Amino acid sequence: MPEVCSIEQAVDRVLSAIDGPIRLGLPLGLGKPNRWVNALYARIKQLPQRQLTIYTALCLGRPLASQELQRRFLEPFVERVYGDYPELDFLADLHAGNLPDNVRIEQFFLQPGSLLDCPSAQQDYNSCNYSQVTRDLDAKGVNLIAQLVARDPQRPGLFSLSCNPDITLDLLPRLERRRAAGEPILCLAQVHEDLLYMTGSAEVARERFDLLLQEPERSTLFSTPNMPVTLQDQCIGLHASSLVRDGGTLQIGIGAMGDALTAALLARHADNAAYRAGLEALQGDAWAGLVDAVGGREPFAEGLYGCSEMFVNGLLALAEAGVLRRRVYPDLRLQQLASAGALDAEGRPRSVQALLDAGLPARLDADGLGWLQAKGLLNGSLRLRGERLHMADGRELSSDLQDPYTQSALQAQLGQAPDGVLLHGGFFLGPTDFYQRLRELARERLGRFAMTGIGFVNQLYGDEELKRLQRRDARFINTVFCMTLLGAGVADQLEDGRVLSGVGGQYDFVAQAQALEGARSILLLRSWRESAGRLSSNIVWHYGHVTIPRHLRDLVVTEYGIADLRGKTDAEVIEALLNICDSRFQAELIEQAQQAGKLPRHFRLDPRFLDNRPERLQALQARHPTLFDEYPLGSDFGREERDLLRALNWLKGKFKLSEALELGKAALEAPPPDDFARHLARMGLAQPHGWREELYQRLVLAGLHATIPES
Repeated sequence: MPEVCSIEQAVDRVLSAIDGPIRLGLPLGLGKPNRWVNALYARIKQLPQRQLTIYTALCLGRPLASQELQRRFLEPFVERVYGDYPELDFLADLHAGNLPDNVRIEQFFLQPGSLLDCPSAQQDYNSCNYSQVTRDLDAKGVNLIAQLVARDPQRPGLFSLSCNPDITLDLLPRLERRRAAGEPILCLAQVHEDLLYMTGSAEVARERFDLLLQEPERSTLFSTPNMPVTLQDQCIGLHASSLVRDGGTLQIGIGAMGDALTAALLARHADNAAYRAGLEALQGDAWAGLVDAVGGREPFAEGLYGCSEMFVNGLLALAEAGVLRRRVYPDLRLQQLASAGALDAEGRPRSVQALLDAGLPARLDADGLGWLQAKGLLNGSLRLRGERLHMADGRELSSDLQDPYTQSALQAQLGQAPDGVLLHGGFFLGPTDFYQRLRELARERLGRFAMTGIGFVNQLYGDEELKRLQRRDARFINTVFCMTLLGAGVADQLEDGRVLSGVGGQYDFVAQAQALEGARSILLLRSWRESAGRLSSNIVWHYGHVTIPRHLRDLVVTEYGIADLRGKTDAEVIEALLNICDSRFQAELIEQAQQAGKLPRHFRLDPRFLDNRPERLQALQARHPTLFDEYPLGSDFGREERDLLRALNWLKGKFKLSEALELGKAALEAPPPDDFARHLARMGLAQPHGWREELYQRLVLAGLHATIPES
């Protein structure tokens, strides 16, 4: 069992057990024991002769404001939502450029956009597919891991890796091999009282850890509030939802476009008439054949199975609504029966004949009976003696399962496979109510969400036959911020080399889509953006970085439609992307393609795609308002905060908030303060002091006036 010690004692233990450089591996996201990491970091700062390298990803910090209006909005919200969440001290030093010389922070995924202007974070970023992180950490000689875990009094001797089995579960066996070879390696755990106890693969024996902090963590869990879903994103979600096939597999990522997809899938299932009407208004007949071939418009009769590196709020919402309900099984033979339709949605055999039709041998022998009973498919009281089955009530049956009398008698003896799951995930992170809804689930229901190693989720290697059966008709749906007109996707890095976030598992899933029969990769893209009043296309002729190479091109979705790029020639790819490009940029892109010799000079776009403009989508939104909820999965923001967030985003898009002349112009036509008294009070601008606060007040009023929805 692990040695129980205080935070400082654990630091002492690490410093004495590891003589040389300390190479600390921390889970990404939620699973870091921040207080202990801060104590180790503080001690190392006082010991310049000791070297510390931290290998991790997605270091979570409270949102930071870059200018005054953002600060006024964020500070009360952050205090309310994040409470006493302990920040990582090294993260503040990293942002400020104050890391000591004997400390390095090497990350493979950054909190999106947070470290663009941090040289040390950019220089020590490690571009790595999520599925290969364990391999690389082992090669770098990680000799210490530290993780938050969950405990359950009813399961003594075990911890749950809870939100983060992703890397740890795959790394532990590698560390054990190195420990057996004589390397000094330590594993530290700290219980967090509010972490969910996830069973199955996420459970590990307590003795896998060497050190256990005696004081459990009780601070606020870091959350990611649902952000507003714009009209662009809502239309993207509607298009993408029609590409998801009933009975298939779903992976989605975090963010507003993922929320929009979730909302559209929920509408498709629960309000199909409204969904179909909105989809027809959005798509016309432009992609009807593609939707029929790849996806569908009907409610989910069979349901979906989730296979996603991140268990996001949207996947839980889909499970709650009965969309995510197709169970998969860890046993290959059991999964074969399920895939053949022999098991119902609850894991019960439909009949003995259904089992035979799915390949079960007609003659039941001892091994076959034992397997059926072990998997819960047959009553455990049945006994086989020679060629006869003996029932608890004394009846004898033929072991020939084709015998009508045997089939009839066994129908009441059929059971239920207990270990079917709705989702495999590597880690979870979400808004506060996501954690609460999981916490309120009954144990059996919570066990349907199987947290496991990223090696299982993100790749096909190992158990490949099983994974192929489970992941039928997979739709791997991810986001990019830019596409080249030749079909390459950009998601993680600017063309000047600065990293926005990281490749994470995106490439893993795109590659799976190419390897799995019936699978498709779907990249979601806003076709245009506006920053400081400048409009730009996100579909471009050339970009100086690629995340997904164009030879892996597949399906791309913008707010204007769907481009099927798989197997297409360059000219066909270009035309398909032009069809879903904003019309304000089509002519320039056509000219660039023609200059490069990739389009003929006589090329003309189909007239159906010449009105790809926001105004058309706004008119559609007005006709189908039920499909366009700004916060379809709920919100941590109050009513005034939602209005203010919309106004601040509008200001950011329209103006450079550092240029006084532009700001003055924006404030000229602001409405009177009394129209938005509660909003101004929330921003501390009800009674402005001095010309600067008066300007801020007028800006907020202008933004509110421009963005408050018509009642």
